[in-house]
Amino acid sequence: MGTIILQVLFSFVATACFGVIFNAPTKVIPACGFVGAVGWTVYYLVTDMGLDDVRSSFIGAFVVALVAHFFSRKFRMPMIIFSVSGIIPLVPGGIAYNAMRNFMEFDYVMGLQNGIRVFMISGAIAMGLVFAEVIVQMLLGIMSKGKTSIQSFMKVRK
Repeated sequence: MGTIILQVLFSFVATACFGVIFNAPTKVIPACGFVGAVGWTVYYLVTDMGLDDVRSSFIGAFVVALVAHFFSRKFRMPMIIFSVSGIIPLVPGGIAYNAMRNFMEFDYVMGLQNGIRVFMISGAIAMGLVFAEVIVQMLLGIMSKGKTSIQSFMKVRK
């Protein structure tokens, strides 16, 4: 139990600090930290349940995008303020470093394995963000008079 509390605390602080580095408005720095902490906690718990890090990264990024959408509506700010700092804990920087180190040490097989793993995790993060955005847009379209965006577009065009 103590490990999960430390994980949440450190991910909150790290994400909030990246919010400062990315020049997020001061009033949303705690929200940026919260987004990252929630995403990392989901990633950590799903990985702890036995799922591999690629799928865990997808689920973590998906949750980051959902929470970022909530805060973007609450604070009336672009979602990217929250999602960019929120995915920082999920980025596979250590694995990328190991891949480059393996290549420099002429261990090409291990470097290639780590490189492919970095590519897959990065793709999973991107897909998690995109899937959440698509689902939120579909739900918002259905909730707003039951019309999709293309139906609204065609009505305006006529």
